[in-house]
Amino acid sequence: MNLNRIFLFALIIVSNASFAQKCSCEDNFNWLKKTFEDNDAGFQYVIDKKGLAEYQNHNDLFIKKVKKIKDLTDCRNVLFDWMLFFRPAHLSLAIKPEYAEKAVAKSDTETETKWEKIEITEAELKNNFAKISNPTFEGIWLSPPYTIGVIKKDNEYIGYVLDVKDSKWKQYQVKFKIKEFPDKTNNAVYYMGDYTAQKFDNVKLVGNNFLKFGSVSLKRIFPNNPEDDSDIKTYVESLTAQIPFIKQISDKTVLLRIPSFKYANKKIIDSIITANHELIISKENLIIDIRNNGGGSDASFQKIIPYIYTNTIRSVGVQYLSTPLNNKRMEDFMADPNWSAEEKEWAKKGLDKLNANIGKFINIEDQIVDEIKSDLFYANPKNVGVIINENNGSTAEEFLLIAKQSKKVKLFGTTTEGVLDISNMYFVDFPCKTLKLGYSLTKSFRIPDMQIDGKGIQPDFYIDKTIPDYEWIRFTENKLKAN
Repeated sequence: MNLNRIFLFALIIVSNASFAQKCSCEDNFNWLKKTFEDNDAGFQYVIDKKGLAEYQNHNDLFIKKVKKIKDLTDCRNVLFDWMLFFRPAHLSLAIKPEYAEKAVAKSDTETETKWEKIEITEAELKNNFAKISNPTFEGIWLSPPYTIGVIKKDNEYIGYVLDVKDSKWKQYQVKFKIKEFPDKTNNAVYYMGDYTAQKFDNVKLVGNNFLKFGSVSLKRIFPNNPEDDSDIKTYVESLTAQIPFIKQISDKTVLLRIPSFKYANKKIIDSIITANHELIISKENLIIDIRNNGGGSDASFQKIIPYIYTNTIRSVGVQYLSTPLNNKRMEDFMADPNWSAEEKEWAKKGLDKLNANIGKFINIEDQIVDEIKSDLFYANPKNVGVIINENNGSTAEEFLLIAKQSKKVKLFGTTTEGVLDISNMYFVDFPCKTLKLGYSLTKSFRIPDMQIDGKGIQPDFYIDKTIPDYEWIRFTENKLKAN
């Protein structure tokens, strides 16, 4: 479908000066729609799949919505809902901090006076909980930055803030509620940092001292219940870790836990791998647990590759959509004082190539497929198991595409999120300066032949729901030992 034909259906776009003066939600929608259509690398790909009629119906619905909105937060939420037509990730729409702070300051005053509270002190809780013999949801829990007390009222467990650091939440405010049903199942409502509610099913007490629902995890600090077994301790350590770590979990197996591939973790990952090199190559099995790792930077996993390498690895590249706005990112790179001269030269060559091909998808590298070859082989680890789940996306999935080409690597767990094909985000201000848009500049050469978005990457060994989360590491180790 030609992009110009799509624009025949677009509304007339007012000038930037008009946006700056009006700053209405309708103005913001008009700018977002045209900017996304012109610049997002995944826009035309989705239109070709879903059809122009479905897109026009989507627009008609949102045109009616934005006309009625006056509040900036409401406008942001509706505009982001419009963007979800295209994909669930590698999109961003944020209220700029100076405007968000004003909105938060106003809402903080209201929530502090109106928000539900439980005014029971920590000392009183400890006195009450000293009488509890069997572990329940009741107790005092740590979920940084919160210390949370949990009490039971009728068929609900109510968690409230006992202590908090670096948060707008106040002491005694209710942080979550867990409802218990007659069949002993539970669901939870958790109030996020901005007081919005998020609902979760499948509330779990793991062992005696770990509570988990959805992305929320809490570690019990009172009462002092019996110690959990080693598998549960390793699981809790793994799932609550904020930074990567390595530990030996048996005489033949080492565990490498990487909660995120964000660039800030690269130095830590490199450092712990270097420090533990002899340990890694002395063991037959290496388990890499990347559950809930949502991505980051490809640079963060480069140090891992030599330990899993067995043969040539092929990495399929991306093509950039060249537009005047998109190409400014290369200019930003060239002006960044943290970039080396070599990196800036790469950006300059890429910019020249992009500017010569406005309106086209361009490969700025010398080849479509990059081949990773090495003469260095480690006898150990002989077997590598990578533990994955539905919360792995983006760079984490790129790591898996590389890792699974090795003869010694197997994937364990559940299918990943499937958000990799459209990537490399760029962030720009709306003309009204109240909002910032994040969209994507690149499309993988893999699509449509090997699409990851909407499908994910499947494990070699599916870990079904009859196996508790805390047993996944042991399950993986047992399979590796059997090889």
